[in-house]
Amino acid sequence: MLVAMEWARGVTRVSVLTGAGISTDSGIPDFRGPDGVWTKNPRMADLFTYQNYMADPEVRERFWATYSGHSAWSAEPNDAHRALAELDRAGLAVRVLTQNIDGLHQRAGMPDRKVLELHGSMHRTACTKCSRTLPSSQVLARIEAGEADPPCVDCGGILKLAVVLFGQYLDADVLGQARNIAAASQLFIAIGSTLEVEPAASLCSVAVEAGAKLVIVNRDPTPYDGLAVEVIREPIGVAVPRICKALLQG
Repeated sequence: MLVAMEWARGVTRVSVLTGAGISTDSGIPDFRGPDGVWTKNPRMADLFTYQNYMADPEVRERFWATYSGHSAWSAEPNDAHRALAELDRAGLAVRVLTQNIDGLHQRAGMPDRKVLELHGSMHRTACTKCSRTLPSSQVLARIEAGEADPPCVDCGGILKLAVVLFGQYLDADVLGQARNIAAASQLFIAIGSTLEVEPAASLCSVAVEAGAKLVIVNRDPTPYDGLAVEVIREPIGVAVPRICKALLQG
């Protein structure tokens, strides 16, 4: 049972950092948990390394084969996604900074302009040579038609989901926006993130140093637990709706 959540009183500006844990109830496996993709098969991390992806056609073929049937394409928002969207519709100033690439916050009803996708979106694909972008559905259709590693139709370059892989830096403008949002918040909630991937995790410090209260909702300990006014271990699908209810009553 959650405690009284005194930190929810009087809050009007909320920033939320979400990680893979918020989407597991939607049927999307996380990466580092007990049943995580990389926990079960550490070699899968090779597919998410930019240097490997660009250098090896076999890695790209495995990547596309893995993602073409990924559960994220058909996943639906869960109670936690919907609760955050409802909090925004109720009139609080809510901004979501997500490490996820699944687009479920938007599907739950959060306006695009209020969701900052720190690591990009799987729903767009970009050419690494000419920078053309296109819906990922068009690339998936080519894969289903038999192209294992489809090149760009304009320049023949390597296509890649418009997401940040290991070995790539976050977009400087996106990171700058995220830091500004974190610094402007009264309450910063980190949900379902191990807070081990930087620089996204450091947004917790940015918020606290600017005067915000930090609340962490995660099954396992994180490096930032010591900065938090409360750490909640309850299931995300239970904890987040309760937090949102407390904020609306605050």
